[in-house]
Amino acid sequence: MKTNNPLIIDNTRIPVYSCGIAVVGSGAAAYNAALTAHRMNGDPAIFTEGRFMGTSRNTGSDKQTYYKQSTSVGKSDCAADMAKDYIAAGSMHGDLALVEAAGSLRAFYALVALGVPFPHDAYGEYPGYQTDHDLRGRATSCGPYTSKYMIEALEKECFSAGIPFFDGYRAVRVLTENGAARGIVCLSAAEVTDDNPAGLTVVLADSVIWATGGPSALYQRSVYPESQNCSLGAPLLAGASAVNLTESQYGIASVSFRWNLSGSFQQAIPRYVSVDENGVEREFLYDTFTSEKSIPAVFRKGYQWPFDPDKLTPGEGSSLVDIAVYNETMAGRRVYLDFRRNPSALDNLPLTRETLGDEVFTYLANSNALCDTPIQRLRAINERAYGVYLDHGIDLETEMLEIHVAAQHMNGGLENTIWYENPVLRDFYPVGECGGVFGIKRPGGSALNSTQVGSYRAAERACALAKEKTAGCLSAIRSDELTGQITDCLKYCHLLSNNTHALNRAAVLAERTRDAGLHDRYAAFLRSPDGICELREQTAREIAEFFDTHRAADHAALVELSVNYDTLVTRYAVLSAILAYMEDGGGSRGSYLIENRPEIDTAHRNKVLRTFVTMDNGNIGASCTFEDVRPIPEVNNWFEEVYNRFGDPGMFR
Repeated sequence: MKTNNPLIIDNTRIPVYSCGIAVVGSGAAAYNAALTAHRMNGDPAIFTEGRFMGTSRNTGSDKQTYYKQSTSVGKSDCAADMAKDYIAAGSMHGDLALVEAAGSLRAFYALVALGVPFPHDAYGEYPGYQTDHDLRGRATSCGPYTSKYMIEALEKECFSAGIPFFDGYRAVRVLTENGAARGIVCLSAAEVTDDNPAGLTVVLADSVIWATGGPSALYQRSVYPESQNCSLGAPLLAGASAVNLTESQYGIASVSFRWNLSGSFQQAIPRYVSVDENGVEREFLYDTFTSEKSIPAVFRKGYQWPFDPDKLTPGEGSSLVDIAVYNETMAGRRVYLDFRRNPSALDNLPLTRETLGDEVFTYLANSNALCDTPIQRLRAINERAYGVYLDHGIDLETEMLEIHVAAQHMNGGLENTIWYENPVLRDFYPVGECGGVFGIKRPGGSALNSTQVGSYRAAERACALAKEKTAGCLSAIRSDELTGQITDCLKYCHLLSNNTHALNRAAVLAERTRDAGLHDRYAAFLRSPDGICELREQTAREIAEFFDTHRAADHAALVELSVNYDTLVTRYAVLSAILAYMEDGGGSRGSYLIENRPEIDTAHRNKVLRTFVTMDNGNIGASCTFEDVRPIPEVNNWFEEVYNRFGDPGMFR
């Protein structure tokens, strides 16, 4: 890491740093990328909007899943089998599926070596269990806080290694030169001076690894942590291509404390209750299910957590639970899970195979959880799941838990090659959730695997190719192209104002929440073509007017305004992709239902949808094209051939 001479443009004095690899983010993917690059002498530095803000540190479920190739005795598995399961739902490239599968064990055991407490038995076997969209029992877990344990172990190693860490640096621009990423521009309160009021900071780098997570700010009803923001806009404006922006996951989550209500929370068979404005309660699931069918439907939400149009079979499909919850909230009632009392379908009945059904009875019996009430069953199945809410001031023993259907994860994102480089913007590597690895569906926990596999491969390639570059080639700003991009970032200085119309942080957040509510209404798990068209037009107008109509009262408001702008660009790209898919005849699939198109789409399973954003004098545009999925490669792994080629930089091209 090097501190350069400052850059002076229009009397603004901008600090300039340079490093080999600029890693943007501070989650599991970012730390692993930086650690890998450090071990390979890649000269990394980490830049993050906030060390404690991201999804990795702040999310989980009943037992947050890590998905990997099976290590259980008696369960044969291989990378090719795992890759086939990845692509089974469609719209995922086979070569990416193979890479994700082949790297899973190396990534998993690297975490074990760092002390992440994945459970094993007396023989050293790491057993698995079944998760969403998984039939092979490849899932493992450290409990509700798996990703938190991962990030803490990786962070400790990065700090011990002395990797430069810049906290409070919001990346607002990806610098490019001749079609390649050459650094970033950040806003930072730490760099604010009289002659740099926006705290603009330039970081020059040979490569950029973008590990900023998913576009959480798109949504109001969200299980992303409130601190997590959106950072796809800057790469899209820099020319990076995106893929499958149509595909996200949605499911039932708690409201006041954002948490996935999957697994044990549903397998304990809580009561689903809505409450009207007069405080009148009702168990609304019986509008959808008979008493007999309601029990297995709720139970299956445990391992069929994401909303799925495939699971809307009348009278029994588990995703009918999501629809019922949504309808109650749209009718103005608040919806809760009640673990204190049994659902009325079980009132005064013994928990037997006859009353529960084979599947539910067998699971509860094997878990020693044939208890009288949902909270007793939850605590018998998974005491730590109960403890998560207790940690956040919510006692499920004594109070109901408010819920809604929320956005949870984007399967698409910025496009990747098998080395996780964007195929359009060279030397730019989107990893973790911001990378568009997955297709229509993905196994639960595969996102955590991807953070480790993708970040390792990105750093490995960036370091290998850096050896071919001229040492210190980016120790100075060397082109008008870079200077012009940095000059354009002075618009953030112009947003600062002390006039009476300048927005404080709260006002900026309120504006973001307003737009997020519209996105929820039209473009989340229920999608309206007309509403999406209107929202995209509104979004385009807001982008065109943004730097003329907004002013920030202080630096904190300025940073939040930069998030709003990034979110608007991302929203425009996402809505454009959804419209392109629907205009091509696309129907319901994955984790969303399209208005007046309930039939499950199969025509697009062998396609991925690429999206490109353009900007001309503030006017945004997007183009979307379908591309055939690449199959799983037929690999001839003759050992001597691999042995002789290994270490050759040509492998990374």
